[in-house]
Amino acid sequence: MKFIILFAAFCALACAAPSDVVITDQRLDVEPEKWSFNSATSDGASAQQSGVLTNAGSEHEAIAVKGSFEHVGPDGVKYTVNYIADENGFQPEGAHIPKADY
Repeated sequence: MKFIILFAAFCALACAAPSDVVITDQRLDVEPEKWSFNSATSDGASAQQSGVLTNAGSEHEAIAVKGSFEHVGPDGVKYTVNYIADENGFQPEGAHIPKADY
């Protein structure tokens, strides 16, 4: 599961980047029950993520992920999204993301 998430993140970063953009930093650390990665490109885009397998081997086994990504939009503004993804779903936060009124 975690490899699918990492693969999708790297594919999205690669597909979104113009051909003259190069990766300036890339680190990946994968262990049996946790992982982390950092990536940055020459156009200012970056992504960071860490995850851990919780309650391993139990009926309540789950993955908890924390991360962020940022890029400079066509309008020249740097957009940043911080997120948590766990048993409560994907929870993004960013200045440009509308907040729901409950």
